Amino acid sequence: MEKAIEFIGADLSKKTIDLACHSTKAHLRVENSMKGFSRIIRWLKQQRIMITDAMVIMEHTGLYSWHLEAFLFQNGIRYCKVSSLEIKRSGGLVRGKTDKIDAVRIAAYGAEKREKLRPETPSSAALQRLKMLQCSRDQLVKQRAGLKNIVEEFRNIGLDNKDIILESQLKVLQVLNEEIKKLEEEMECVIQQDKLMAKNYQLLLSIKGVGKVLAMATLVKTGNFTRFSNGRKFACYCGTAPFEHSSGTSIKGKPRVSHLADKDMKTLLYLAAMTAVQYNKELKAFYQRRVAQGKTKMSTLNIVKTKIIDRMFAVIHRQEVYIEDLVNAA
Repeated sequence: MEKAIEFIGADLSKKTIDLACHSTKAHLRVENSMKGFSRIIRWLKQQRIMITDAMVIMEHTGLYSWHLEAFLFQNGIRYCKVSSLEIKRSGGLVRGKTDKIDAVRIAAYGAEKREKLRPETPSSAALQRLKMLQCSRDQLVKQRAGLKNIVEEFRNIGLDNKDIILESQLKVLQVLNEEIKKLEEEMECVIQQDKLMAKNYQLLLSIKGVGKVLAMATLVKTGNFTRFSNGRKFACYCGTAPFEHSSGTSIKGKPRVSHLADKDMKTLLYLAAMTAVQYNKELKAFYQRRVAQGKTKMSTLNIVKTKIIDRMFAVIHRQEVYIEDLVNAA
């Protein structure tokens, strides 16, 4: 595929999309709907931009870009989604903010990073469905966590479970548990209907410490292992890969992980690591040996999280279930 030579920045909102062409400086605002998308083709023709030469750059905005991505793919227009923080930091010191200005900045980012950008393609229907189910589940889990804290506070001040105040909260908590379970069951059904995802799902579950929730979340976050080429990159994404922290002769800090990470995945991996050091013989031996040497438990658990990621990518790459081997402890 030929490299893109025209970069279009797209600033998306719920109702509108602002587009800016880097080379011509032209601007267009359209509705975030199929009716508005049709104007994009005419606009590109007016700017004498060939569809095969263009690449649309947009930020990760969740469902706001859902229909636009499908439209661009169907019409042969390449597109790439980038972290909003990455675009913001690449712009240096800026003043002022409007949708038009943001679109211009996104287009400029695309032109600057043209060698690194890679066009994306829409996920399969099964993976898209799985993503929406995962998103819905995550929202309910967060609501449940907040409600559990409220229930605990009421109990701490002496309220009985039969008190109407606490009873109403417990009923909602029960409903949330039931709905979360339904979503997880539906996610498993979606996975089983896709042969490749079903195979990868079973491979992930063969690793002790990797449960259903982590396995499903990993399939979503990695795009069924198409978004990340190796475990190291995914570890960076999850915030488990340590980086050197030093400068000159005055700053000699210990390697540490970055706070820029997917916090949900980091939490799931922490829970998986806690399980692994209890039930996975290899990782349990590694954990006990390292702690006995005086290493901190948290740094050791972080290494365990990274090892779990490496094993997930290994079983997918080999397409073989994981076999625990105590002799060759990781």
